[in-house]
Amino acid sequence: MNVVTPELLSAIIHISELAADEILKFYNVDYNIDMKDDLTPVTSADFAAHSVILNALTELTPNIPVLSEEAANIPFHERKTWDTYWLVDPLDGTREFIKRNGEFSVNIALISGNESVLGVIYIPVTQTCYYATKGNGAYKKENGEIAKPISAKKTCQESIIIAGSRSYRDTSLDNFLKNIELHSGQYEIICMGSSIKSCLVAEGKVDIYPRLGPTSEWDTAAAQCIVEESGGLITDTSLQPLKYNTKDTLLNPHFLAFADKSVNWPNFL
Repeated sequence: MNVVTPELLSAIIHISELAADEILKFYNVDYNIDMKDDLTPVTSADFAAHSVILNALTELTPNIPVLSEEAANIPFHERKTWDTYWLVDPLDGTREFIKRNGEFSVNIALISGNESVLGVIYIPVTQTCYYATKGNGAYKKENGEIAKPISAKKTCQESIIIAGSRSYRDTSLDNFLKNIELHSGQYEIICMGSSIKSCLVAEGKVDIYPRLGPTSEWDTAAAQCIVEESGGLITDTSLQPLKYNTKDTLLNPHFLAFADKSVNWPNFL
């Protein structure tokens, strides 16, 4: 039986809004910042949003387990038995939250059969929501307005628009940009935080977001459903779609979020 219904999607959007409200309580005040074992920051706002989402999902769907970035120490031998579960990043873009530049989001995905079948990404500062469910298209809703369908665009290879991370860059991305310039000519890069980069692909503002560095499954799950329902793809560098909960580690491979499937993007790596 399909667990994804319009009522469920509406409830998840509402939960993302509640988490966003909780995050904004911390935005312009002092809060605690700690460092995780992987040397990434975590704040009081991350934990507060996690609590809101966990409590709301547990009440809404008590029989569906939740895997959140802030409670990810569930062993694989337990979670591999899950066919359906919630995969959550309560505050994606913590570095951008700390910088107070607005480029962070609440990410909630429903995983079923190792695939993302529902994705909600809510940007607290602008009150913008991107969402999708499998087979039903992708949408964007801004600041209380009526939701509008979004779609990825066909790439003009003479002028490629690329999304890049605001806080992460290494030689792999530099090489990608050099190859774009060598083979296609002009390009533009837009630097942005969090999963907003993938959302730009989904709404036709960006051709590709190459992530050639470390991420975790909660960083991509909600975005993958949105990008795929917009007509794009999120794949590894061999063009295989990302899968979830298939291995002991929760780390993703390097990936490409792109709009036009007819372009052989790995040629630029």
